Amino acid sequence: MKWYKVFESEAVANQTIAPQSAILLQIGNKRLCMARHSDGFFVTDDKCPHNGESLSKGKVNYLGEIICPWHNYRFSLKHGIECENRTHDLATYSVERREDGIFVGISD
Repeated sequence: MKWYKVFESEAVANQTIAPQSAILLQIGNKRLCMARHSDGFFVTDDKCPHNGESLSKGKVNYLGEIICPWHNYRFSLKHGIECENRTHDLATYSVERREDGIFVGISD
């Protein structure tokens, strides 16, 4: 697994990503959705497996799910599982908080 530094600190991440929201991360050729929930930061693929919309344009609900803005499909931020089993699940990625920043782990 290769680790990529995406924020210099947790404070910078908190300033960049509002609570219960998400942003687009571009790491190499991967488009990822980084979301903030009360449990922390989570990273999934950005492309909704149902119809391809960018999940970083969606919202995060109180259950810790990212909601696709097109058809309201809901995916667990922790596990990537679509909550009603209507489509394929999302890939999820490890996030680590370290003294020197926030990192995302991507398998080679």
